[in-house]
Amino acid sequence: MPPVIDAHLTDEQIDALGAELDAIRAEVVDSLGEADARYIRSIVRAQRGLEAGGRALLLFSRVPAAWVAGTAALSVAKILENMELGHNILHGQWDWMRDPEIHSTTWEWDHVSPAEMWKRSHNYEHHTFTNVRGKDRDLGYAIMRVTPEQPWHPVYLLQPIYNLGLSAFFEWAIAIYDIELDRVQEGTKPWPEAKAQMATIWRKARRQLAKDYLLYPLLSGPGALSTLTANATANVVRNVWSHAVIFCGHFPDGVETFDESRLEGETRGQWYVRQLLGSANLEGGPLFHLMTGNLSHQIEHHLFPDVPSNRYAEIAPKVRDVCRRYGLPYTSGSLPRQYGTVLRRLARLAFPGGHKRYGGSPATVRRLRPRAAARLAAAA
Repeated sequence: MPPVIDAHLTDEQIDALGAELDAIRAEVVDSLGEADARYIRSIVRAQRGLEAGGRALLLFSRVPAAWVAGTAALSVAKILENMELGHNILHGQWDWMRDPEIHSTTWEWDHVSPAEMWKRSHNYEHHTFTNVRGKDRDLGYAIMRVTPEQPWHPVYLLQPIYNLGLSAFFEWAIAIYDIELDRVQEGTKPWPEAKAQMATIWRKARRQLAKDYLLYPLLSGPGALSTLTANATANVVRNVWSHAVIFCGHFPDGVETFDESRLEGETRGQWYVRQLLGSANLEGGPLFHLMTGNLSHQIEHHLFPDVPSNRYAEIAPKVRDVCRRYGLPYTSGSLPRQYGTVLRRLARLAFPGGHKRYGGSPATVRRLRPRAAARLAAAA
């Protein structure tokens, strides 16, 4: 059964909605051209300039002003590289340019998670099965209870606390999560496959560690330790920011989750509706949208993940109008407001129940099987 929130739509209306959204996408794709190419190349130049400038300032990191300015520039550079460049390029948003440097098959981002592993877990699993319980592993990232249908266990009492650690070390959590150790323990994934993935991650991670915590600090000479702390600070800033933006796009109030039965015979229009109901936007100005990698337009990104992110702002009013005409919500709010509801959700669902506020059924609130409980406790 579809959730009540879209039960008023007939199959014909859903098909019509899908056709309208297809037309919006086609109009944008048909208009892509040199202006878009200039945009992404300008972001690449700006990001590289900020990183080079930050690294240069940190050669003098023992000077407080240089430490602050260098750390700030490096933090912004890392955010831009992960959010507006890495995430979106790896989605194939810029493949139409046929630029061998800015292409989903060649880009390797400043992140411990290897691009190819991330593309499989994110581009396919998450974007195909968005917010479908039991299919979208990004729901709670296997260690958090974010929906009342998810069985409760006492380990969740700690999730408001370990969410802080997840935020600070988000890139590492994503890399480990992509190995799917929970499936290994269940026996649904061979250990040799997971071991090979761990080796791949380590090859990437050791380069990241050497770059930020060995090479550049040593170049600072006597300021090596202060440069190391600056690099660590920039990485934490990037992780905390990306964690906040991503959680606000997926877990604030107003975002729906779905039973696997929702996938049975799902049409293109029904897929679009699920993306609309399973995503939320953040409100802000052009600079804010840039710093989020335009994931502040999470609704538009889930509808059109391969459309260049710089076009989401022009798409958004059209999508909002579609939602209005078809009687569907368009969930949006400021970053403080949305993140506040995320933290409230994590705190409430740390305890049993939660169905009254978040729509789950009391019958689904039960203890995990011993094996699953042990797995979750180990992961936490």
